[in-house]
Amino acid sequence: MASINRLLIINRGEIAVRIIRAAKELGITTVAAYSDADEQSLAVRLADESVNIGAAHARKSYLNHEAVLAAAQECTVDAVHPGYGFLSENAEFARSVADAGLIWVGPDAETIARMGHKAEAIQTARAAGVPVVPGSQGLIATVEDGVAAAETIGFPVLIKAAAGGGGRGIRIATDESELVDGIASAQQEAEAAFGDGGVYLERFIPHARHIEVQVLGDGVDAVHFYERDCSLQRRRQKIWEEAPAAILDGETRNHLCESAVELARSVGYCGAGTVEYLFDPHTGEYFFIEMNTRIQVEHPITEEICGVDLIQAMIRVAQGEPLPYRQEDIRPRGHAIEVRINAEDPDRNFMPGPGTIADLHWPAGPGVRIDSMAYAGYQIPPYYDSMIGKLIVWAEDRDGALARLDRALSELELTGLKTTLPFFERLLTQDDVRNNAFHTTWIEQLLEARTS
Repeated sequence: MASINRLLIINRGEIAVRIIRAAKELGITTVAAYSDADEQSLAVRLADESVNIGAAHARKSYLNHEAVLAAAQECTVDAVHPGYGFLSENAEFARSVADAGLIWVGPDAETIARMGHKAEAIQTARAAGVPVVPGSQGLIATVEDGVAAAETIGFPVLIKAAAGGGGRGIRIATDESELVDGIASAQQEAEAAFGDGGVYLERFIPHARHIEVQVLGDGVDAVHFYERDCSLQRRRQKIWEEAPAAILDGETRNHLCESAVELARSVGYCGAGTVEYLFDPHTGEYFFIEMNTRIQVEHPITEEICGVDLIQAMIRVAQGEPLPYRQEDIRPRGHAIEVRINAEDPDRNFMPGPGTIADLHWPAGPGVRIDSMAYAGYQIPPYYDSMIGKLIVWAEDRDGALARLDRALSELELTGLKTTLPFFERLLTQDDVRNNAFHTTWIEQLLEARTS
């Protein structure tokens, strides 16, 4: 069993801070990798050591394989934690880390490649007996193949990029004309964003809920930490998440979570991962859509309801330790909600607006947690994701969590730049949110109604 004594965090923002805190509690020396733009970041302040890996642009720093590996060698670390985004699901880089004799805190390169490619992941899920959304059998080679597949599936269909995420390379087609145009534009966007223009088709499920299951594996066995509802999205990017998914009944919850564990076991999964599903509230059916082979932004709400530290668990299994939890010991309690605080202007179509934070006062009290890299005087750089931090609340039930979120938002003071905070205050006044009656395109419909 390998031991991690020095850990290099090759990420930034709140996830870098989160990893540093978890590792320090395990007695591990932390080394924060940072770009020129992040020299004054909270992660650099909190880490035991830090190392500059290049210029502000991510391709010259956080996405630069050679620079990161050189930093690992320079700092004589034992292991590398990628967090989420950047290189976290890059199979080639994960293999380079292992070839350098270092521990990669996450699944191995083969698993990342297999499950990170959505079309191949669907085939793997189907082989493991996990329900999948009816769709094309693999990638669409030609437009004619796409038309034939869509006729079999039935319109409307989703055109989806096989690689990447974040809502890119996705189109909805309601007829053949939209399909032909959508395949071309989705391929172009996917090629530009991920270097892979492959696309496939899925049946479009109106008013679907986005449900995901948190899993943890040690390469031999796996467990789940129940599910999250991530249906409140804008432009297919999550902004508000809840755990557990209040829309599920107990039997459906058990079957869905068990299917995620079966998939993780079937690929010998090691590390934290998330198995994502679409749930049709009208039929009660659920379908696998993809697996994220990394820790998720919304992992804190799972930690809150299950009383676990997923980052520490990732580190433990990366060292070769067996699973630190047994399934029968994982018992969810209460309800948690997370909202993502972004430096964006909701009144200008969520336009990102980097700038300097003037005053900052975080809320506190029972059941309130903040995961952030922000502090008064900190300058949000324009080069990366606009997220400032996450506000997480927990209470005994969903109504209590909504009330606690309302109270916490009223306490939160963040000035100097536009943020998404007013939008969350508005969401709390919506009956559909209060009554758990939303879906993955609900926010788009709300915004369209506002402008019409």
